[in-house]
Amino acid sequence: MQYKANSAEDYIAQIPEERQAAFSKLRAVIKKNLPKGFKEGVGYGMMGWSVPHSIYPAGYHCNPQDPLPFMGIASQKHFIAVYHMGVYANPKLLKWFQEAHAKASPKKLDMGKSCIRYKKPEDIPFDLIGELASKISVEDWIDMYETNLKDSRKKNK
Repeated sequence: MQYKANSAEDYIAQIPEERQAAFSKLRAVIKKNLPKGFKEGVGYGMMGWSVPHSIYPAGYHCNPQDPLPFMGIASQKHFIAVYHMGVYANPKLLKWFQEAHAKASPKKLDMGKSCIRYKKPEDIPFDLIGELASKISVEDWIDMYETNLKDSRKKNK
């Protein structure tokens, strides 16, 4: 579901009440662990953290007017989603996360390419999400993004 929010606080206020505490906790754990340089905002219908244009003027290749997205959390119809672009772009990080999740949660990991889904707020391994948030600096994310973008363009030629 997409919400028309202008801030993280506004987003949290609009989501179902039974998810608000989990979202506030997710936001806090991500902000506490995310390396310096990422900027919190609302975009793509969710709360998120991106690399601002002041650090990466090129912006997101799909729409250069948008900052480079990195991580987000969203209240979807049937689940809470945590989006982390690094697990999509870095196979070693994906493997680490899958293995760490198996140890941190009794629930089977429900995951797409960069989307981690939790049907119940109590199933979220908050400490693990915090650790995941800490794994990539702004500089590392820009390097990883540019490398993957270059490789993708070579494949499409």
